[in-house]
Amino acid sequence: MEATFRSIAHHGFEGLRLREVAATAGIDHSTLHHYFPTKQDMIVAVVERATVPLYTTIPAGSSPGDRLRDHLRILAEMIETEPDLFVVLAEIDLRARRDPGIRAILDRVEAGWRLGLEHLLDRDTTRVELVIATVKGVRLDPPLAREVLGHLASLLAKANSSEG
Repeated sequence: MEATFRSIAHHGFEGLRLREVAATAGIDHSTLHHYFPTKQDMIVAVVERATVPLYTTIPAGSSPGDRLRDHLRILAEMIETEPDLFVVLAEIDLRARRDPGIRAILDRVEAGWRLGLEHLLDRDTTRVELVIATVKGVRLDPPLAREVLGHLASLLAKANSSEG
């Protein structure tokens, strides 16, 4: 699975070749098919591997504003330290537009993310979508991610305090 993840990060889904993945993993092509009978099965495993780190990015406790800032800080750190993760997530997002199976997995992950953000942003779906669009819709340059997402957190905090 790790070899598949790396292949997608470097070549995209269109460049994914099972024989190359097997060679990189140091196994025979037929052994790869034993664990992943189809290319789709392998992609589903990579989608799950890529999305699991996102499950714990909204911390518990403290105020909603602090939790939002911490969430965006954690995401910025992940963008900086694991840029391939976000390349693969972008590939997954593009693939999900054409693949209902991948879309279902991604919808499940995003539903949890939206729910968590709704709790932090007073159920304001526009702000929720702004956060999601910023994080996944714009390919943030890793060295700028912390500054960009920190600025977004400040803007959202100001908007929340001016409404209260």
